[in-house]
Amino acid sequence: MSTAPQILTFTSSTSLRHRLIQSTLTGKPIRITSIRSNSLTPGLLPHEVSFLRLISSLTNGGVFQISETGTTLLYKPGLIGHTPSPNSATSSASKIIKHVISAESSSRGVTYFLEPICILAPFSKSPFHVILSGPGCVTGSTDLDYSVDTFRTAILPLYAHFNIIAKIECRINKRSCSPGGGGEVTLQFGHQIRLPPTLHLRNQGRIKRIRGVSYTLGVSAGNNQRMIHAAREVLNQFINDIYIYSEVAGHPPAAEGGKRGTPGFGMSLVATSSTDCVYSADWGSSTEVIRTPEEIGRGCALRLVEEIAKGGCIQRIGVKTVISLMMMGSEDVGRVVLGKGVVEEETVGHLRDWKTFGCGEVLVKEWSGSEGLAGGGMGGMDEEKLISLGVVGKGVGNVGRKVA
Repeated sequence: MSTAPQILTFTSSTSLRHRLIQSTLTGKPIRITSIRSNSLTPGLLPHEVSFLRLISSLTNGGVFQISETGTTLLYKPGLIGHTPSPNSATSSASKIIKHVISAESSSRGVTYFLEPICILAPFSKSPFHVILSGPGCVTGSTDLDYSVDTFRTAILPLYAHFNIIAKIECRINKRSCSPGGGGEVTLQFGHQIRLPPTLHLRNQGRIKRIRGVSYTLGVSAGNNQRMIHAAREVLNQFINDIYIYSEVAGHPPAAEGGKRGTPGFGMSLVATSSTDCVYSADWGSSTEVIRTPEEIGRGCALRLVEEIAKGGCIQRIGVKTVISLMMMGSEDVGRVVLGKGVVEEETVGHLRDWKTFGCGEVLVKEWSGSEGLAGGGMGGMDEEKLISLGVVGKGVGNVGRKVA
């Protein structure tokens, strides 16, 4: 006689998204209590409720139970993979999931939703085809989230380290800036695997090229050239292979009530090393603090240099994605070199959460090897700034796919 799985208990809203993802991947139910219980606005926020709806659309058989005050959440995960229902707005032929983000969620960028669902996608029973839109869909960078341009050019390439490379595309159909919203993004993730291979990434190499995009929305196209010129003044001191694409969009897309969204401009930069390690930075205009295009361009370039200076093979915004894929991989020890500046309190909490879910052990130690660490120029790093992170895979993999 089978017994019900034990419910794991967590407190506070910290790492809410990734705890839901961990629960879905491992199939273990969770209860999260004390969600902003001492706040003037207790309970789940609008963007968190919207994320719950998206997870419900991407899984079958999952159950959410929220208390009246919204401070307690019980989640019993289902199977990853969408089956269209007769009452859904999903096309049964193409299985396209259309998720509308409300205006109340515009404080977070659309990458708040994209990053975690891409962790689920390789372990799905069927390919993901998701369209995110609505008055709260912000494609540019916000105070808390990076832009879709950075997600497309810096986060998705991380899956190539696990041989997940086919049928993956993220496309911006309509640009939007915070806090206006009204954008639209299409994500197609059609590469499902049984088990991610063991990762050994210890050679960060040298920076060989820098690519980027400078965009304007509802403002003068001359702002692009001003941002690009300011960024090049910083980056040309280190490397010559630089290309920054200029994109000009017309009026901002209509948001809620037919009102036009917020005009703005911004820049996203990505540096690639000789070993395909990526480092990124982006910055955009804000309605609260007035910044000139020169300040955006120079500031974005300096942020990129700072990310590279932290060292390691994975930048800060990609650590959780890589660790999650390593945890779900083969039962072997994978290793990745990280910069000490990348490992934050949130990263340590993420590792502890994985241990609570019964996944592999983690070994952190000083990096003593000199492999791939060439001195000088852009990419020469001090070994004292690096650590080696060893992760033992759990071997859970994709329960929806048959073993070949």
